[in-house]
Amino acid sequence: MPFKPVAAPKCGRCGKSVYPAEQRLAANCSWHFGGCFTCKICNKTLSSTTLAEHKESKEIYCKSCYGKHFGPKGYGYGAGAGTLSMDAGANGWAKNNAPLNENLSSHKYLGGNECGRCGGSVYSAEEILGAGLSWHKGCFTCKDCNKRLDSKTVSENIDEQDIYCKACYGKHFAPKGYGYGSGAGALKNTGMTPS
Repeated sequence: MPFKPVAAPKCGRCGKSVYPAEQRLAANCSWHFGGCFTCKICNKTLSSTTLAEHKESKEIYCKSCYGKHFGPKGYGYGAGAGTLSMDAGANGWAKNNAPLNENLSSHKYLGGNECGRCGGSVYSAEEILGAGLSWHKGCFTCKDCNKRLDSKTVSENIDEQDIYCKACYGKHFAPKGYGYGSGAGALKNTGMTPS
């Protein structure tokens, strides 16, 4: 019996033959690892942890694009505060579909702690704690210079219940006077020359 070569499977994206060294399997198809094993929408290279399959179309997506296009819609599934809605409103801006409770302030939606800077609701997924208060990541900035802060750069003033960068905190609350320094390296040129 003569040798009969086995045909290589065809790629789900480009339709060309896929050989074992470059093959990735997903959505019951073979894919070229190089340029074809990518999200159909954003073209990001996929891996086993970022892959989402759409069974009806036999296409592959990153989890983010899959969720935006095929995931559940409505309040509680990405249309509330702190998430993006894929239902575009006028001028392409996303609509806020979260129901407002008239008894709450204009910044508060259905619970969460109050932000120390803007007063809006801070939910646990985005909460940063400082000076005994909750903060949005974007609001976790120095009161004076508005520089973004993190756990290493924040200085808290518990009495004011506010946060500062280390430099601004030093200007306002550090001890002052001779021996405590007053700037870069605590050197001051008085114009006198040593004798």
